[in-house]
Amino acid sequence: MQNLIYKDSTIAFVTAAAQTCLLVEKSSEYEREEWREQMLRLLPVLYLRTRLVEKEELMMDEEPQRFVTEEDYTYALVGIRNLLGQDDAYLDVFVDQGIYTDEVQTAYISEGIADIYQELKDLAAAFQTGEEAIMHDAVVLCCEAFETHWGQKLIAVMRALHALNSDIED
Repeated sequence: MQNLIYKDSTIAFVTAAAQTCLLVEKSSEYEREEWREQMLRLLPVLYLRTRLVEKEELMMDEEPQRFVTEEDYTYALVGIRNLLGQDDAYLDVFVDQGIYTDEVQTAYISEGIADIYQELKDLAAAFQTGEEAIMHDAVVLCCEAFETHWGQKLIAVMRALHALNSDIED
């Protein structure tokens, strides 16, 4: 049986994750519309690639190392917030454990992307260690986190970015 980290689906997922991290980290080098367009092209790929990773169990007993610092998270958040300006905020329906409510709240693309970035950057950093058990568990945990929270954020951010692009084109 092939190790999870060497499967084509995992390699494609990690590649999409790394591309997303790079786009987030270099947000200040883009014009607003170009960044949004790149993100709208990349996020659906990331979603699909994550869904295609095979489910496996953790290999290690200890809690995995987290690599993203508060400064890394803030850098990503502020970079996107500065890039999007007033386009950062959008209205969203609150979802708690798959249950929709009537409560509409203001959400922020920058926060959603920064939350996703934190998960993906931890994954990418785990792969830089070259330790197979760490890499394996990072994939498993990142995919579990996708199911519990960052997958919903990805969809919400895509919806908000799509609405912004539709307004531009109209």
